[in-house]
Amino acid sequence: MSNNRDFSAWPCSLARSVDVFGDSWSVLIARDALQGLTRFDQFQRSLGIARNTLSDRLGKLVEAGFFEKRFYQDNPPRSEYVLTPMGRDFLPVLAALLAWGDRWLDGGAGAPVSLHHHEDDHHADPVVICADCGDPIVHDDIQYCVGPGYPEDYDGPRDTRDRLAREPGGSGGRPAVPSGTQAIA
Repeated sequence: MSNNRDFSAWPCSLARSVDVFGDSWSVLIARDALQGLTRFDQFQRSLGIARNTLSDRLGKLVEAGFFEKRFYQDNPPRSEYVLTPMGRDFLPVLAALLAWGDRWLDGGAGAPVSLHHHEDDHHADPVVICADCGDPIVHDDIQYCVGPGYPEDYDGPRDTRDRLAREPGGSGGRPAVPSGTQAIA
């Protein structure tokens, strides 16, 4: 990306994700790919992005495993960018960002794009749910815990272990809710 930080070694999956999608162009390229675009000129036309910037972002998304680069023409050589399973798994993230933007950033005009599940069957409003109980996951009901992938010997400057519970149900790892504030459903 265009910044000088490397988040890939941080013990945080969000930081590692930001390492891949840390700029608006990469997220918009992902949006276009999930809507069916595969070719450089399609992305360039859709986004109006500078060719060198697009080339850089596509290369980084290929390197990250989001796209597989496939040649489709020899003369001149041209490739298309096909979503990998990793890329297709980005849909819930994109849907959540879309829903958040519709709720908080639409300026009162309503959603510019809507998602429909099973084509015209029903409007899809993404909700993050617990895979075990099926309840929606909300800020006030979550606990951040040390996970199995957190390196025991990590003592880097980005060590967040002191904010995490050592085990589920243990102390810590709960976001503070300012007094007088209620969760918005």
